[in-house]
Amino acid sequence: MTSLKKYPLIKFTDVSVTFGFFEALKHVNLSFYRGEILAVVGDNGAGKSTLLKVLAGLYHPDEAGGIEHNGVPCAINTIQESRALGIASVFQDQEFCDNLDVTANLFLGHEMKDEFRRLDVSKMEDEARRVLAQVSSPIGLRKPISTLTKGQSQMLSIARTLLDDPEMILLDEPTASLSVMQTAEVLSYIKKLRASGKAIVFICNTLPDVFAIADRIVVLRHGRINGLHKTSDTSYEQIIAEIAGVDNAAGVMDSLAHSTEEPQMQRFDDQKKLIDRQDSPATETDFVSGSDD
Repeated sequence: MTSLKKYPLIKFTDVSVTFGFFEALKHVNLSFYRGEILAVVGDNGAGKSTLLKVLAGLYHPDEAGGIEHNGVPCAINTIQESRALGIASVFQDQEFCDNLDVTANLFLGHEMKDEFRRLDVSKMEDEARRVLAQVSSPIGLRKPISTLTKGQSQMLSIARTLLDDPEMILLDEPTASLSVMQTAEVLSYIKKLRASGKAIVFICNTLPDVFAIADRIVVLRHGRINGLHKTSDTSYEQIIAEIAGVDNAAGVMDSLAHSTEEPQMQRFDDQKKLIDRQDSPATETDFVSGSDD
């Protein structure tokens, strides 16, 4: 019998998305698995965001294609239908209230109340400890959100999705505009989500980040899949060539090697070292509600 982990959580069969005369996705066949990080790469306009928005229920696929959840045909026509399938999304520019603390922002709009309809702060903090312990280094639950780093704020966006215990998490360029250390922090959080059995799908335009944590890489070009690889079986040359749509990748990395920028592979190695430094596991006892550390 096929294990649940190896069986696709979500499967696309011949999925297309058309806006008028423009085909944003063209006949995409792709499976998404639990306990796996799938990186989606491609040039601007390749269809990366469209792919994520189909999973999120924001865009409707054309009728000819099919979607399965655990082997059963399903529809993802609304955000509610996406959430009902256990899919959570973290898009760019997540909004927080700077005057509220970490716990209040986690539950903003979904506050827990006791039998007397009063805010149940104790229960919210207990739940906050649970979800934060899955992904992060210690953060005080009553710490003002305005004092967090960009990396910690991104972590909080991810942690907020865990309140509903989703099976799949969609991340749209989670390391965009972050420093090197903050990027390593966020990539470490994503690895912890994979370890907990979540299916992770993330758009990323920075190949060192992709190669540092992704299990598979799907390359989109003009709405079509132009490559699908296990990360361990591919190379920078191949991925860059498929993004560019060229057959011969021999000269791609040679031009990069003569560039004045830091070599990609060195940046990849440095990124992995930084992520490893972030990987000491946090426990629930690290989340002291009154701590400001």
